[in-house]
Amino acid sequence: MKKNARHFWDKEYKTGSHLTLSDAPSEDLVKFTRWLIRQSGREFLNPTVSVLDLGCGNGRNLIYLAEQFGLRGVGYDSSHEAVATAKRRSGNLPITYEVRSVGKSLPLPDKSQTLVLDMMTSHFLSAKERELLGNEISRLLKPGGWLFWKTFLRDGDRHAERLLREYPTDESGSYIHPEFGATEHVFTEEEARTALNNRFIIHKITKSHNPDKRRSMSLYAKKAG
Repeated sequence: MKKNARHFWDKEYKTGSHLTLSDAPSEDLVKFTRWLIRQSGREFLNPTVSVLDLGCGNGRNLIYLAEQFGLRGVGYDSSHEAVATAKRRSGNLPITYEVRSVGKSLPLPDKSQTLVLDMMTSHFLSAKERELLGNEISRLLKPGGWLFWKTFLRDGDRHAERLLREYPTDESGSYIHPEFGATEHVFTEEEARTALNNRFIIHKITKSHNPDKRRSMSLYAKKAG
């Protein structure tokens, strides 16, 4: 993420002048945990499980998983303010945070994570960085572990098409955000499926449908093997 984008997010987590940053867990993540319990009970949601949150923000989703299910967590975010806030909010929960770009190799052992969260994070990366992150997620996840991936959906989103038309970059499907200068990528469903092909089995995809808002999709993907 560009330096001015990091500055934007540092300011947002400090003042909240543009966006309303919730302390509550993402509704989409809560729906995923309910689905996972229906499928497998507490097999993937118990105190033996470690979860990695890529772009953890203020820690709200890791805090939810730790408080509700006893999970241990690792959170990375490029914003110093976000990480400082997450540390304050987490208290003595078994969560560690670090200011780190997720577009580079990650300092965690192979097959050390049962869950990985990529929630509106990897779309900030370049194509090369997204490929590297995909390899890292596959490396870090245990066989049979889960990736919960929420990202922008291009299909049927007139707002995305306008941004791509008015603020294009050299990469197809990417634009420069007019407010904070970061490059963002918006995926078609086919592109997202292709990105996970051969390494993950997609069990479910949910999509937002409000025509007045940006479209998003959440993918429930289990590591093959």
